[in-house]
Amino acid sequence: MVKYNPKAWIGLVFHAYSSHVIKTLWPMLSFMVAFAALVCYLILDFFKLQPHEFQGSTTVHSLLGIVLGLFLVFRTNSAYERWWEGRKMWGGIVNSTRNLALKLNAYLGTEHQSEREWFSRMIPNFVFAMKEHLRSGVMIGELDIPEKEFFDELKLVKHKPNKISSGLYKRVNQLYLNKTFTGDQLINLDKELKDFIDIIGACERIKSTPIPYSYSMFIKKFIFIYLVTLPFGFVSTFGYVTIPIVILISFILLSVELIAEEIEDPFGKDVNDLPTDELAGRIKDNIKEILA
Repeated sequence: MVKYNPKAWIGLVFHAYSSHVIKTLWPMLSFMVAFAALVCYLILDFFKLQPHEFQGSTTVHSLLGIVLGLFLVFRTNSAYERWWEGRKMWGGIVNSTRNLALKLNAYLGTEHQSEREWFSRMIPNFVFAMKEHLRSGVMIGELDIPEKEFFDELKLVKHKPNKISSGLYKRVNQLYLNKTFTGDQLINLDKELKDFIDIIGACERIKSTPIPYSYSMFIKKFIFIYLVTLPFGFVSTFGYVTIPIVILISFILLSVELIAEEIEDPFGKDVNDLPTDELAGRIKDNIKEILA
């Protein structure tokens, strides 16, 4: 996730992210340069058409631009809503892990040091497993598993956050059976443990339900048709100046679509994705400090 000062206008205008966008869009922008130049050459130099023989019009593109703008606004709003909901879910996991650790800190005295140590390692394990589960797969080496038997079992299951959550439930229940926790304390702990699964379920919903295919496809088709017809509307009025005009409009429209593509799946490693690595590390530090 890009960190920036929203009040630094000059810094934002010349931010390095602009070069990242240009690099990503370079193939399409190169195509538009070549296409616009070809259209200008054919109309102005090859066929030598006069303005009264080929009269382009920007009126149609102005009207289409309004419709396209509405589509892009809806597209970016939908993508941002997914990004913001993902951020709220990660804010929820931050709060739930802290609440669970604070309750365990109150319920488990210094005579239960081994239990405090176990929870201080396993709670962050769930967060780190959740972070990678929402990407391509959990990295076992990133987890700090106390028991070798549990570690071996974890390597065999597909949904590793579920396995870790199950281990937390079993440990809490065993402490209840051992009379370490009372029934009321068990009920209080259940809320945070339940939140873990609710939150990862909500994140999986965002991850596994992309923008509908037909909507995404037609947006891209609409942008492409709009851009490839631009030179024909501008060439009779602006001549070869049509080329930079087309490039500028292409850059703006394609950049908006690129941003929407990045943030609609907020759990990856793109520039604008959520800082889940940072949040997971912060949660781990918080839990260690609370249960120290």
